Amino acid sequence: MDRESLRSAQQPLKERCRSEPESALVTLHAEGTLGEGVTCSVQTGRTLVEAGLHPASGGGGMSACSGDMLLQALVACAGVTMNSVATSMEIPIERGTVHAEGDLDFRGTMAVAKDVPVGFANIRMRFDIESSAPPDQLSRLVELTERYCVVYQTLLNSPVVDVELSAVAGGVGWTGDQDGGPV
Repeated sequence: MDRESLRSAQQPLKERCRSEPESALVTLHAEGTLGEGVTCSVQTGRTLVEAGLHPASGGGGMSACSGDMLLQALVACAGVTMNSVATSMEIPIERGTVHAEGDLDFRGTMAVAKDVPVGFANIRMRFDIESSAPPDQLSRLVELTERYCVVYQTLLNSPVVDVELSAVAGGVGWTGDQDGGPV
């Protein structure tokens, strides 16, 4: 896709967002089905992914680790965003790779040490780019990629997450909130 193709695809959408701000609010969905053992199958749009425990928490290594999937989502979003920004700025990219890695102390998620947080303590992302563009343009490209990458910004600015339980227990339907009490 070249700059003009991108602009012609996005311009009507941008105009609609300006004139009808409510049209810009889109709710994305994901769903997983609990599977055998300690797995959950997630439909990605292209394929079904079975997520399971990481070997550091008792998994066999045959299922995708959700921590890896989070980093993969970050890499995918940053890569698409960078390509879009580069196209818009007409910055030639001959070749590029996005890398992400994160440090996760499993003592937290395994409830071994209550003082260890559950989740990533640190995430590092690196762009390896081959381009004839000058360094200042490439720096601007990375800056705008960070600004407009949805997953990156979500990780930086944690949204409110509401949790609810809807269950059938003993043949009786039940709904509870995140504290486990009935709603």
